[in-house]
Amino acid sequence: MKLYLSVDMEGITGVPDDTYIESSKHNYERARKIMTDETNFVADAAFQFGCQEVLVNDSHSKMNNILIDELHPDALLITGDVKPFSMLQGLDHTYGAAMFIGYHARAGQAGVLSHSMIHAVRNFYINDHIVGEMGFNAYVAGYFGVPVVLVSGDDQAAKEAEELIPNVTTVAVKETISRSSVKSLTPKKAGELLTEKVTEAFKKRHRVKPLIPPEKPILKIEFNNYGQAEWANLMPKTEIEPGTTIVRYEADDILEAYKAMLVMTELAMHTTFS
Repeated sequence: MKLYLSVDMEGITGVPDDTYIESSKHNYERARKIMTDETNFVADAAFQFGCQEVLVNDSHSKMNNILIDELHPDALLITGDVKPFSMLQGLDHTYGAAMFIGYHARAGQAGVLSHSMIHAVRNFYINDHIVGEMGFNAYVAGYFGVPVVLVSGDDQAAKEAEELIPNVTTVAVKETISRSSVKSLTPKKAGELLTEKVTEAFKKRHRVKPLIPPEKPILKIEFNNYGQAEWANLMPKTEIEPGTTIVRYEADDILEAYKAMLVMTELAMHTTFS
């Protein structure tokens, strides 16, 4: 079996705030090491279970965080930006399962460093169903018939995963105190727990069904201010819903909706407050 790993950074063990997740700040190199080690625990458990391939997709910020020279020697790594499918680059129907490592809760919810792609986003909607990165990514995996069998992160990310994906295995490596403080396991203990839970997830993987996306989904992105909506509205085939900061896009499938989301959020980041 082939395993796909999408690895984010906000939900990694011991990470409480932006000093760990921004490359210009003093704790970033520490977080890269913990992120790489955490990925290795998962990859090693997968190979021990019998996986023939583990593909790791670095899914945070510029997506070049994982230290390849310290990565499990048998894993494959997708690194760097720009990637047409961002956090799901390289995933297709040949994978037997996906795992989301180091994930976080969606925008507007409790959870350490909670957000949805960028801080300009208040909500993503797929056919009026609110999702965050986790939900959107699970829909893309479901398009390929791939179940998300395990999600790791803080306790709020675990809660979101359990509400989204029946029978998913979750690993809470830290407990949210506030959006920028946590009570965390040590990396060693988190690694032991991940190893145990990866094996558990594989054993019950047949109980987890892919999250099948709707056909011809309607994507709506609610932005924090109208300027962000105006920038996103430069995307062809979009419209701003009157009296709101919601930009609407009717897609042919979830893959098109995902690409549209990437373009719209990139455009929205051009907004200034001057």
